[in-house]
Amino acid sequence: MKTNTQNNKGFTLIELIMVTIILGILAAVAIPRYMATVTQAEEAAEDAVITSIKAGLETYATEQLLDNGRRGWPTNPFDALETKPAGYSATDELAYDDGDWTFYESHTATGGEGSITHRRNDNTVYFWDYQNGNQISGEETVGSIASRVEWQ
Repeated sequence: MKTNTQNNKGFTLIELIMVTIILGILAAVAIPRYMATVTQAEEAAEDAVITSIKAGLETYATEQLLDNGRRGWPTNPFDALETKPAGYSATDELAYDDGDWTFYESHTATGGEGSITHRRNDNTVYFWDYQNGNQISGEETVGSIASRVEWQ
């Protein structure tokens, strides 16, 4: 006597389609959240670098006050830093590679001396206008760093 036993190992086409649909829905939800998280992380890293630049500039201004009797910031804000941020390039141009930080003297949106620029990993460039202040005797003022603006 011959028995016909079927060996049903595996998935049906409907099961595979359902799994594919579920994975597609999960990806549609997860990818935008991931991108938002990456953007927030890059903003936080930029804020940390700008905060360290401001702290370095204040230290530099205090040293200038002790040495010269005047508080002042340097023409290039990165000159005030003992340790430059990762990706710093001393060229006077727009940040070119992912993660680059530069001081671009030729660009300013608000009448400053130049801009601190940073290129993110998604190739967007952000800048902060920089002014080193007034160095005329009797009217000395320290400079300013404007808020982050996306390069257009």
